[in-house]
Amino acid sequence: MDYTDITYEVSEQIATITINRPDRLNCFRGRTIEELIHAFKRAWADKDAGVVILTSAGQKSFCVGGDQKEMLEKGSYGTSENGLWEIDALHTVIRDIPKPVIAAVNGYAIGGGHVIHVICDITVAADHAKFGQAGPRVGSFDAGWGTAYLARVVGEKRAREIWFFCQQYTAQQALEWGLVNRVVPGDQLMQAARDLAKEAIVLSPTALKFLKHSFNCDSAHIFGQVKMAADGLAIFVKSDEAREGNAAFNEKRKPDFSKFR
Repeated sequence: MDYTDITYEVSEQIATITINRPDRLNCFRGRTIEELIHAFKRAWADKDAGVVILTSAGQKSFCVGGDQKEMLEKGSYGTSENGLWEIDALHTVIRDIPKPVIAAVNGYAIGGGHVIHVICDITVAADHAKFGQAGPRVGSFDAGWGTAYLARVVGEKRAREIWFFCQQYTAQQALEWGLVNRVVPGDQLMQAARDLAKEAIVLSPTALKFLKHSFNCDSAHIFGQVKMAADGLAIFVKSDEAREGNAAFNEKRKPDFSKFR
């Protein structure tokens, strides 16, 4: 595959996948998701790659979720070449790849970008990174991994706060909540992620594979909820209520959801 939205490289047995849409704050469209899935499967099959680092271009944003401008212009985030919107498949491959996945969060991890970092095995954050959800503000939601698995990571009360108020949290707050594993100065982010990766590379790959599968077993039942939530969201984004959220975001104003209450 010729990548347009991401880059992929392997060095020192570390595969680095970089979302490369800094002009859009590294938000994703259908093409981005398709390329990420391909890159993770490529790293899965690559015997020279023992650990995967997922990061993004620039210093401002890790990922701010779906491309709201594309949604406004085309009525969707776009699809892959096979005609499908495959965000669930991306989440699944991040969980299923039998190698540790480290998210190196270099800025905003908001909305769907926040869900992606939560699903990764480990998160290393730059000290200027910001975390949070935005779905209810823009007429969207993630009622699967983004809620049920998030609650396992930070607890029910904090997960509900994250979703019900759409606030943004500093890297230090995220560390205190257990949302990230480490916080480092921004200019040391990739080195810190690579240093962690190198510690895993010298360990037994079979042991790491079974450990990852074991951790996943406990939350695997959420996948059924994920599919139900995805089908519900696909219907909801076509509603007038969701269109109001999207329009308000692109017009840089507060949405008026009062008539839908």
